[in-house]
Amino acid sequence: MKIVDAQVHIWRQTVSQPTGKHRKVSLVSAEQMLKEMDEAGVDAALIHPPMSWDPSSQDMALAAAQKYPTHFAVMGQFDPKNPANRSLIPTWRRQPGMVGLRWALLQPAEQKLLHEGALDWIWPEAEKAGLAVAMMGGIFLKQFRAIAERYPGLKLILDHCGLNRHGQDAEAFIHLDEMTALARLPNVAVKMTGAPHYSTQPYPFKNIQDGLQRIFDAYGPDRCFWGTDITRMPCSYRQCVTFFTEELPWLKGQDLEKVMGRALCKWVGWNYDALQSKASGGV
Repeated sequence: MKIVDAQVHIWRQTVSQPTGKHRKVSLVSAEQMLKEMDEAGVDAALIHPPMSWDPSSQDMALAAAQKYPTHFAVMGQFDPKNPANRSLIPTWRRQPGMVGLRWALLQPAEQKLLHEGALDWIWPEAEKAGLAVAMMGGIFLKQFRAIAERYPGLKLILDHCGLNRHGQDAEAFIHLDEMTALARLPNVAVKMTGAPHYSTQPYPFKNIQDGLQRIFDAYGPDRCFWGTDITRMPCSYRQCVTFFTEELPWLKGQDLEKVMGRALCKWVGWNYDALQSKASGGV
C-alpha cells in the first residue's frame, strides 16, 4: 500500500507570519519535507502552496514536483478575483506536476467574493477542463453545495474534514449533519486532513473517532482522502499515519488502501501506479 498525503506545505520565505498553528519558520524545503515523509513512511504528497505568506511558493512547489515527480504533485492557484485568468484554466494541467486548483477562501473579503458571485466564472471553466477544485468548504457549506449542484461534472473537495475549523472536540462537529448530507452529491469528496487538530486529547484522539467514522460512512472510501497539513499538527507525522492505519477499527483492507492514497490520486488524476514507494527504494 502506498501512502499519499493529501496536503502539505513547503515555503522558502515569509512575507508575513505563517498563519494559525503552522510552524513559525522561514523555510520548509522540498528536501526537508521528503525527509519527514520518509521517516513517517509516507510515499508521496500533494503540495498546496501557502501563497498568503510566501507568494513564490507555487513556483517552489512546481519545481519540487518536477524534480521529484514520483513523490510530489501540486494543487495550485491564481488570483480568482481576475476573470482575465480564465485563459489559464484550459492549460492548467500542462504545467508539469500540476493536478488541480485550491483556494482556502478563509478571509472575510474572499468569502464576500464567493457570496456575491464574483467567482462564479471559475466553476464552469474548471468543470470543462476536468480540474478538481479544493476549498475550505466547511466554513461556507451552503455556497459549496450550490456550486456542487449547479456543476455536477466539477470534482470538488472539502478541505480539513469539512468541519468547523475554529472548534475542537464536539465543537468541531457542530455542522456534521449538513456536511455529511453533501455526500449525496457524487461530485463532492472530502480531504480528511488535519484530523488530530480537532481533538484536545492525546493520541489516538479517541473523542473524534466516531465523528470521522460518520464522515467515512457518508462519503465512502472512494471519496475520503487521508492527509495531514503536517506543519501545524499537534502530533508526529508518524502518528498522523498510524492514527488512520492502526487506530480506526472500521478502516481496513481495500478501503484503507483507497483512503491512504489511491482514491485521492484517482480523484485529481495523479498516476498512483507511477508513484515510488519508500519500500522500493525511493528518495
